[in-house]
Amino acid sequence: MNLTRNVSIILFFAALFMLTGCGIYSFSGATIEGKSINIHQVDNRARNVVPSLASTLTDKLRSRILSQTGLSSVLSDDADYDMTGTITAYEVSVTGAQNVQVATKNRLTLSIQVVFKNRLNEKGNFTQTFTRFSDFDASQTLQSVETGLIDDIGNQLADDIFNKAFVNW
Repeated sequence: MNLTRNVSIILFFAALFMLTGCGIYSFSGATIEGKSINIHQVDNRARNVVPSLASTLTDKLRSRILSQTGLSSVLSDDADYDMTGTITAYEVSVTGAQNVQVATKNRLTLSIQVVFKNRLNEKGNFTQTFTRFSDFDASQTLQSVETGLIDDIGNQLADDIFNKAFVNW
C-alpha cells in the first residue's frame, strides 16, 4: 500500500514536471509555446485623451502577460510573440435617467484595438477591438472616479486580451 502511494506521488510529480517543463502549459490555462514577447507601448488615438491612459494600459498588459506566462519581455522584432495596441475610444455617456431630465448613471467606455502576432503559429494571429465599461453615479464627477474606473476597466481589458492571445477563449 505504501509502495503504491509512493509510486503514485512520483508519477504525479513526473507528469507535473513534464507539463511545465516543456513550456506549453501554465496554471492559468494558457498555452505558451514561445519564450519571448514584445509588448509595444499602447498608442492613444481616442478623441478624448487622458495623458496617463496609454502607459497605464501598457503596464497592465505587460504585468498580466508576464506574470501568467513566464515569457521574457524583449524589445526586438524577433520575439516569439508581438503585441501592439491602439486606444480607439475613451467615452463617457449617460446610461440611467430618472424622468427625462435627470441622469442617474454615467458610463466610461474604453476600447483598445490589439494586433497580436504569434510567430510560432500563424493561426494564433489576430486583430481585434476589445471594449469594456464601468458605470458610476451621475452625482460624481468623472475626475473624482476616473483613476479607479481606469484601473478596473484596464484589468478587465488585460484579462480579455490575455485570454484571447494565450487561452484561446
